Amino acid sequence: MSSAPYLKWLHEVELSDIPTVGGKNASLGEMIQHLGALGVTVPGGFVVTVASYEAFIAHNELDQKIKDIVAGLDVDDVENIRRTGLAVRTLIKNGKFPEEIWKGILARYEEMSKQYGQEQTDVAVRSSATAEDLPDASFAGQQETFLNIRGPQDLISAVRNCFASLWTDRAIVYRQSLNYDHFQVGISVGVQKMVRSDVGASGVAFSLDTESGFKDVVLINGSYGLGEMVVQGAVSPDEFLVFKPALAEGYSSIIEKKLGNKDRKMVYGVEPGKPTLTIPIERAQRNRFCITDEQALEIARSVVAIEKYYSAKKGHWCPMDVEWAVDGLSKQLFIVQARPETIHSRKAGDRVVEYRIDHPEGVETAPVITKGIAIGDKVGSGQVRILFSLDGRGGGTDGKDFQQGDVLVTDMTDPDWEPIMKKASAIITNKGGRTCHAAIVAREMGVPAIVGCGNATELLDTGMAVTASCCEGDTGIVYSGIIPFSVEETMLNDLPQVRTPIMLNVASPDLAFKFANLPNAGVGLAREEFIINNYIQAHPLALLQHKELGDVALSGKISYLIHGYEDEETFFVKRLSYGIAKIAAAFHPNRVIVRFSDFKSNEYKNLLGGEHFEPEEENPMIGWRGASRYYSDSYKEAFGLECKAIRRVREKMGLKNVVVMIPFCRTVEELKKVTAVMKEYGLERGKEGLELYLMAEVPSNIIMAEEFAKHIDGFSIGSNDLTQLTLGLDRDSALVSHIYDERNEAVKGMLRMLISTAKRTKTKVGICGQGPSDFPDFAQFLVELGIDTISVTPDSLLKTRKAIAAVEKEIAANGKVPA
Repeated sequence: MSSAPYLKWLHEVELSDIPTVGGKNASLGEMIQHLGALGVTVPGGFVVTVASYEAFIAHNELDQKIKDIVAGLDVDDVENIRRTGLAVRTLIKNGKFPEEIWKGILARYEEMSKQYGQEQTDVAVRSSATAEDLPDASFAGQQETFLNIRGPQDLISAVRNCFASLWTDRAIVYRQSLNYDHFQVGISVGVQKMVRSDVGASGVAFSLDTESGFKDVVLINGSYGLGEMVVQGAVSPDEFLVFKPALAEGYSSIIEKKLGNKDRKMVYGVEPGKPTLTIPIERAQRNRFCITDEQALEIARSVVAIEKYYSAKKGHWCPMDVEWAVDGLSKQLFIVQARPETIHSRKAGDRVVEYRIDHPEGVETAPVITKGIAIGDKVGSGQVRILFSLDGRGGGTDGKDFQQGDVLVTDMTDPDWEPIMKKASAIITNKGGRTCHAAIVAREMGVPAIVGCGNATELLDTGMAVTASCCEGDTGIVYSGIIPFSVEETMLNDLPQVRTPIMLNVASPDLAFKFANLPNAGVGLAREEFIINNYIQAHPLALLQHKELGDVALSGKISYLIHGYEDEETFFVKRLSYGIAKIAAAFHPNRVIVRFSDFKSNEYKNLLGGEHFEPEEENPMIGWRGASRYYSDSYKEAFGLECKAIRRVREKMGLKNVVVMIPFCRTVEELKKVTAVMKEYGLERGKEGLELYLMAEVPSNIIMAEEFAKHIDGFSIGSNDLTQLTLGLDRDSALVSHIYDERNEAVKGMLRMLISTAKRTKTKVGICGQGPSDFPDFAQFLVELGIDTISVTPDSLLKTRKAIAAVEKEIAANGKVPA
């Protein structure tokens, strides 16, 4: 009997061998054979084939015994599932290998050890099932992996345990739920050289955004040590987003970085029988990113190469789910697994489904209990059930008491909990990131999940009614009580065509990828204030000057705020650039108009440290705001940080579609002063294609439009401020709010003047104020004037588009040409 069908070297297998070596091993072999030349490095090793598993089952006469056990399976009974799985696994773990197979395994291991100059080299032993990575299902994580295995005895034991893991509780239930025949699925085992990430870092990367399905980014999660901690969700990892198109052009295109709470890591064990152990990470190391920017870009390049190869091989876009490891000794990057992503790649792209929280009338928000990372974009509510184990150990609920529609709250999910997870209306965990087990399973099941909350199990109690909202951006929010929500589905093919380009007003970078799925012509207004308020939280001058103030409490807060960054200035510039870049990447290559900060003094005062730098003003609405700040001696340095952030986005990240806009600029002289300061900080109109827009929101902008037009590329009408200043009222005052109306004839007269002048001077003109979003008839008025673009809030895009289509149809029917 030849050993040929039982063992193969990894470099000998490829994708066509899935029936004999499983999806994981086939993929590794394919990459070794075809992607090495593109810089993708995969550790070598060998495969114990499906034929070995079948021979093992036959040798121990287990086939009928397993069938008899599985015949009594009840997937709705958690206790029954546990008994069934344990019985089958015990049979396999007590089995013996045919002599030819165990001798062959040890011979390959000995040869492999010699290749690495070691008597007994360290290997990873990974299960690889034949049903993995199919287009209609993801079997990822269903079977076991064993790390840092050394020596013949431990290796044989690990391979046997991999065979047994074909029958984990979760794998049994998963196959049953998808109507896969248990006995048509085989298992192979990969024995692969370990990467010394125990003294380096490791993690997971996806060739798309896992929440929105946005195609043009690589999402990287990572932590120190062996990769199981990230996969299991035992730590909240660091996160990087890399923009693919700019990466292809050679830019350092990391458009977002988030520091995770990496409090533990898995390393090599020192005791016999314990190949790995988990140890704490010192605080200073936690507060640093686990990989450098260059390493993140290297991972992204490998992921993109893998995605391109698999897409070409399959003849269609094939997003990938990749596990990576950086060897702490050699500093070399290795790809240790790659499989097709199966959630977004099979979603319909012809519709937009939106979930919205419907807060009770008169109540802006319900009480918030905790927050974490939102997985998916749905909403779920129900009674909390806290679980720490399936049998109730650790003080939580017993798994058999978990009811359909309960909210699962736990420290981190265990793969064996999947039968319970599918019953949950929502899942909330203390730990984990976007690529942890809980997140992947929740996405596949369509269950909203909020991971990495920190202390959800302390803040929530079993029996408490809560609502888990994942529809409000990257941050998932746990509300107290059952909050009503609505669901709206829009078929994109049903939307009318329009000639007037419709852009979007986007405040939150966290929602940018989601909004990019809507039909749009770019972003007409991205406000820096939202990013500063949410991403930075501190007054820019407080960041720069807090050490001179003698405010010990403020300095302590700022020190905590900036951990993970070199200094205060770098923190501001990078955080602002990440927020801007995420919006710019989402809508690339369309124009994204970024308005410099336009806080009023009372709003700036609310930022951390703001009270030290802001004056008391009677009416901040028409006070020290916009352009007047940028060139003033007391604020110029802070404005310089904004300019540096814009330069970083355009020049380092490669997002040249960013256009800058100056708000609340009262005179042409002010405009000249601001552009001089911009130039001082390296931002110059026309340089590397930079366009400069002006918010047309002060009556002087309209009256002097011809002079303003000489120094800019476009006007963007701010109808909110233009209305209040034309009508002479404070829009914050309830006493005169009844007069406020963008459709007042005086305001319309201003708009006619501006659009007429813009057309005469060949200057682009659009509108980004609230008017067109609130009043479709106002949008119709602007179309009739021949405005170049209309920018609206995403929630009003559909009604505005219909209104514009109607007026364009009427204009065409009457043979009119816009003014």
